[in-house]
Amino acid sequence: MTAPERPQTYVRRRGRMTRAQARALDTLAPRYLLDSGEGAEQRPPRWADTFGREAPLGVEIGFGMGQGLVDWAQRCPDWNLLGIEVYLPGIGSALLGLDQAGAEHVRLVDAPAEWVLDHWLAPGSVDEVRIFFPDPWPKKRHHKRRLVRPDVIARVADRLKPGGLLWLATDVEAYAAWMLEVLAGEPALARDEAGADDRPRTRFEARGLALGHGVYDLRYRRRS
Repeated sequence: MTAPERPQTYVRRRGRMTRAQARALDTLAPRYLLDSGEGAEQRPPRWADTFGREAPLGVEIGFGMGQGLVDWAQRCPDWNLLGIEVYLPGIGSALLGLDQAGAEHVRLVDAPAEWVLDHWLAPGSVDEVRIFFPDPWPKKRHHKRRLVRPDVIARVADRLKPGGLLWLATDVEAYAAWMLEVLAGEPALARDEAGADDRPRTRFEARGLALGHGVYDLRYRRRS
């Protein structure tokens, strides 16, 4: 069901899956998980058909264990939401949360973000993209694996509607500086100085705060 792997741009993290997560993958995937298998790039979803309605489209790239995506679904029942992740325990956890919340306006895809941006999201089709606490890949030789890179941000900017929002967050100061540099180099985006809306605290954020890390929220909008 997964898209072809691209080891040069992402690494599928291993993790122990609970019985509940595994059961969710077996029983709830048909309801929420989109098919990104062989040939899926030739049949991109028609989002109005996928969700059964026309609505603003929000995308979370790398939703982790799914807490933020479930919260977004509960706060915005009038949006269509797409969650992108390659961590199977996280997908299982998100499925459990979505089922418990009764969030029928969310779909998940197990595929690299670059693949989804390239094949499934048309230019000017997305109202908001969220990238919360991506892996900072702190070693310099691993920086090429960072999700926030000029080529990825250029694709994200292209997929946003004019005025659409890109919201990033990290608890790693060096990665926040990197993000600022990358975003400053993307001419299609402008810094949004408005205060960030409340968002749920993920376990990754809580762990960073417990270690004394600051949290950096960065928001940008697609220029008209």
